[in-house]
Amino acid sequence: MNPVKKFPETKKPDGRAAKAKLTRARILDAAGELFVRNGYGATSLQDIADQAEVAVQTIYYSFGNKQSVLKEVVDRTIAGDDEPVATLDRPWFQQALATASAAEHLEAHLEGTRAVLDRVAPILKMVEAAAAVDPAIAKLWPEEENPRLTVQTAAAESLLAKPGANPGISVEQAADVLFGLLSPEVYLLFVSERGWTPKRWQAWTYETLHAQLCAPRTGSPLAGG
Repeated sequence: MNPVKKFPETKKPDGRAAKAKLTRARILDAAGELFVRNGYGATSLQDIADQAEVAVQTIYYSFGNKQSVLKEVVDRTIAGDDEPVATLDRPWFQQALATASAAEHLEAHLEGTRAVLDRVAPILKMVEAAAAVDPAIAKLWPEEENPRLTVQTAAAESLLAKPGANPGISVEQAADVLFGLLSPEVYLLFVSERGWTPKRWQAWTYETLHAQLCAPRTGSPLAGG
């Protein structure tokens, strides 16, 4: 009698892991809402627990302390989700890299950047206020290498290598221009303080950056010198 052939066991979905992920997301949603509405200092872990409908011990177990909760809120807001995917590997950034011309790259890069800034803008002032009260907040994001500058340098390298790029600007200069004009501070200045719509900001920023990073358009007063 032949022995019964045993097939490898199919790994069943981990229901506990899925539940923990949902709980974690609920905590971060609650924390983000309360931090923006009431301020970081005025929001306790118990407030977050009540809003998320979990025990405060669950927050301690998942995050450790309120500073860690804040960091996770900010990092998730920037990324747009909980996935551990760097900006350089995000679909919107990769799609911009894949464009055929400098102008197309700039347009795609701005579209993706605006989506990030739309999410980040509401929490930026809250984080700045929190850092002013608690110096340890600023240390949550080490300054040895600014991740925004890394992203903008990669964008500049790709854009300037494409047809239609301005041959008179270096990668370093282009990265600095992108880093400055696409900063959350400039975005907030126009959108929050001056009342521009995000769409208007995007259109103005595209024209401003196009003049710096791309060759003059055919028919432009600057074309042909």
